[in-house]
Amino acid sequence: MFPLRRLSSTVVVLLGVTILTYGLIFLTPGDPATVVLQEQLGHQPSEQSVRDFRAEQGLDDPVPVQYANWLADVLRGDLGDSYYGDGPVLELLVDHLPQTLALAGASILVAICVALPAGIASACYRGTRIDYASQLIALLGVSTPNFWLGYLLIIVGALRLGLFPVAGAGSLPQLVLPAITLGTGMAAVLTRLVRSSLLEVLAEPFVDGARARGVPERAVVVVHALRTALLPVVTMIGLQLGYVLGGAVVVEVVFQRPGLGTLLVDAVFARDYPVVQGVTLLVGTLFVAVNLLTDLVYRRLDPRVSIGGVGT
Repeated sequence: MFPLRRLSSTVVVLLGVTILTYGLIFLTPGDPATVVLQEQLGHQPSEQSVRDFRAEQGLDDPVPVQYANWLADVLRGDLGDSYYGDGPVLELLVDHLPQTLALAGASILVAICVALPAGIASACYRGTRIDYASQLIALLGVSTPNFWLGYLLIIVGALRLGLFPVAGAGSLPQLVLPAITLGTGMAAVLTRLVRSSLLEVLAEPFVDGARARGVPERAVVVVHALRTALLPVVTMIGLQLGYVLGGAVVVEVVFQRPGLGTLLVDAVFARDYPVVQGVTLLVGTLFVAVNLLTDLVYRRLDPRVSIGGVGT
């Protein structure tokens, strides 16, 4: 029952995302035919050229008809072609996806490497300067905008110290500053969650029993308490994918990385509707897939949890 329910809900979510996106992009001011032709020709296009382009791309049809035609093509595996002759949308997504996945994976790794030790130390030394410092840093991390932190790291880490490249992609050094920029906010959220979850577990009777048996405190925290405390953290990491993918749009623009974020921003400004819809569909699919994977991992960590709900 669970796979069928989850599959049906996935279809509904993706359908809703595409409908919302399709409606919003047609509400943006400006005629896409005029914008595209002006960019291609370098001057104001003639009315006949605009009419021909609209007829060729089906832009004269009502929006619901255009959406239905696009959806029918998607079901056949065809995401359409870019208005600017850059090729099929599917090929553009395949070309740009690896850079975004690399950034997302690196930022999650940064967040975990920072949040776990910081959250554990904050919980174990509750009420001390270590705890207060950890909470203050987490608060600053949550409050700092990605674009501001990105430019700050460029100024300090790239221009002043010359430790890392300013922009681009393709090498590990070029990934460091964007990953830190995107991972900082997530690390702040996870740090506070690790702290609160671990404090709750450390107050459980089974932890007191382990201490009463003479188990060293480090083993009590790492072996007995941490695994249980990580259950909500695993769930939050999955849910943070939306934050990571959304933040990647800003971070990729700041660091000029050729990923899905840069592709989406360029397509929005250029009124390249097929590319906008393709990126939205792909990101929505990734988000739903990671949420499903999160459920499976949660079930693996705690067999008492039923994925399909109580009694299924």
